[in-house]
Amino acid sequence: MPKRISVVEDEAELSDLIHYNLTRQGYQVQVLNGSKGTLKALERWKPDLVVLDVMLPEIDGFELCGQIRQSAVLSRIPVIFLTARSHEVDRVLGLEIGGDDYMTKPFSPRELIARVKAHLRREDMDSQPVTIEIGPFRLDRTSRRVHLGEKVLELTSTEFNLLEYFLVHPGRAYSRDQLLGAVWGEQCCVSPRTVDVHVRRLREQIEEQPENPKYLITIRGFGYRFEESA
Repeated sequence: MPKRISVVEDEAELSDLIHYNLTRQGYQVQVLNGSKGTLKALERWKPDLVVLDVMLPEIDGFELCGQIRQSAVLSRIPVIFLTARSHEVDRVLGLEIGGDDYMTKPFSPRELIARVKAHLRREDMDSQPVTIEIGPFRLDRTSRRVHLGEKVLELTSTEFNLLEYFLVHPGRAYSRDQLLGAVWGEQCCVSPRTVDVHVRRLREQIEEQPENPKYLITIRGFGYRFEESA
């Protein structure tokens, strides 16, 4: 399901700009003008993230953020403040009152989208179990360690992230481009060949015979699949 984002902004031109850029990224977007019924509208829609202006016509954005943090429905969702107030005292107040991020106008839509993605990724990670156990593998997200039976694997950060993705999605085949998007995100200067290199390094650690793998299976002409039971 697409993530839901609520934009609380009374400037129509700006809210239209934000709406356009977020919907292009595949998000469902709700636009509210900051009237007194905003909190109830948010609770009904249950967004995954709120972009919140500070200076609203009928309610102060800081006050609304406080109400969001008191709401049983909304208390844990990320809130990104978007405001013309650039003084340090305002930024500190916004964060102390419960905001997760603070952007000042004018802003870059690309930066806003990047921050939205970062906060949603963090929320997804926080909602996932700390430990993943698949077959002989035990991955601990807190310590970022992976055990294969009694052996502790010596993985780089990227190798850990790649193996984690495979363990979360056993039995599914992924193309190299899909793996690049999931593990490397929007990093530049990476190519599908990068996936092959890291898969080879993973095989050297997890396979008894890397040239004849049991876990990380090559799907010829497509990509890779992780086999849960080898």
